[in-house]
Amino acid sequence: MLVVMTESASEAEIAEVAALIEGTGAHAHISSGETLTVIGAIGDREHDVRVEALGLEQLESVDRVVPIAKQYKLSSRQIRHGEDSILDIAGSKIGGDNFSLIAGPCTVESRDQLQAAAKAVLEGGGSMLRGGAYKPRTSPYSFQGLGQEGLDLLAEAKAETGLPIVTEVMDARDIEAVLEVADVIQIGARNMQNYPLLTELGRAGRPVIIKRGFSATLGELLMAAEYVLKEGNEAVILCERGIRTFETAYRFTLDLMAVPVLKEMTHLPVIVDPSHAAGRRDLVEPLSLAAAAVGADGIIVEVHPDPQAAVCDGPQQLEASEFALYAERVAAAAALAGKTLAAPQQTR
Repeated sequence: MLVVMTESASEAEIAEVAALIEGTGAHAHISSGETLTVIGAIGDREHDVRVEALGLEQLESVDRVVPIAKQYKLSSRQIRHGEDSILDIAGSKIGGDNFSLIAGPCTVESRDQLQAAAKAVLEGGGSMLRGGAYKPRTSPYSFQGLGQEGLDLLAEAKAETGLPIVTEVMDARDIEAVLEVADVIQIGARNMQNYPLLTELGRAGRPVIIKRGFSATLGELLMAAEYVLKEGNEAVILCERGIRTFETAYRFTLDLMAVPVLKEMTHLPVIVDPSHAAGRRDLVEPLSLAAAAVGADGIIVEVHPDPQAAVCDGPQQLEASEFALYAERVAAAAALAGKTLAAPQQTR
C-alpha cells in the first residue's frame, strides 16, 4: 500500500501514520519529495489487509491510499511519486540528469597496472574507478583475484586519485574487508539471486550495483533489489550487462530496451556494462554510445593499460591510452538524452 500525505501534513502527522502502519506488522517506508510525502506500507498480502482496515484515507493529513500491485514495492516508481532516485557517491552523482562513467580494469593485477589505469580514468573524465579484488570465474583453475592485496591496491589508487572505488563482493565473509575500501559494492550476474548476500549488503548500508543475471527477467532483477532496499539501504543501482540468447556471433545480447523499460518500472538508477555483453573491444564503444543515447544513467566499462597482457578478459578491455577520446564520445551521446557527465569532487 502507498499512503500519499497532503501537502500540509506535518512531521508529527507523518510520524503518526507511520506508527499506525508499523502497528500492523508492516514496515513503513517514508519518502519525501519537494511537495509531497508518501509512506509505503511494505509487507505481504496479510499486512496489506491490516493496513486497509486502518481506514487511513479518513485522516485529514492523508490525501489518498493507493495499492501497489507489483511484487517489487520499494523499487517501484510509485514509491517515489514518479521521481528518480539520485545518488551522491563521494561527490559523484548518478541518476536524474547525471551520467556516471565507471571505468577501470577487470581485475587488479599489480600496483603499476592499477595506477596506470586509474590515472587514465581520472584524466579522461571518469566518475569512479572499478577493479576486481575478488573475481568469479567459470573455471576453478582460473585467476580468482588478489583478494586482500587487491583491496589494498585499490585503497592506494583511491588515495592517489580521489576517485570513488567500485569493486565486487562474492562472499558475505568478505564484506567487512571490502567496506574498508569500496564506495560502491558490485554484485555480479552470478550472484544476482544470492539473497542472503543481498540482505547482508542491505544491512551494510553502502551503495550497491546489482547486475542482471544471464537469464533474469526485469521483474526478477527488481525483486533482487528489494532484498537490499528492505533492509533500509536505498542506494541501489541496476546494471544491464547482456542476457543469454540463441545468438552465437557475440558473447551476450545487450538488452538496450531494458533501459527505457526499467525507467518506467523503477526510480532506481540504471547503468549498462558493454564490456561483458560484447566480449570484444571493437564492440564496446558502439554499445556504449547506444546505451548513453537510450537514456542510461551511466556505463561501467573495462580499461587496461595493456589489454593484450591482461590476466583475464583482455579482448574486451579498452586501451587506457584511448579512454579520454572514448569518454568524450560517450559524453556527447549522453547529452542527446539530456544527461551530463558527472565528475567526483577531488579529495587529494
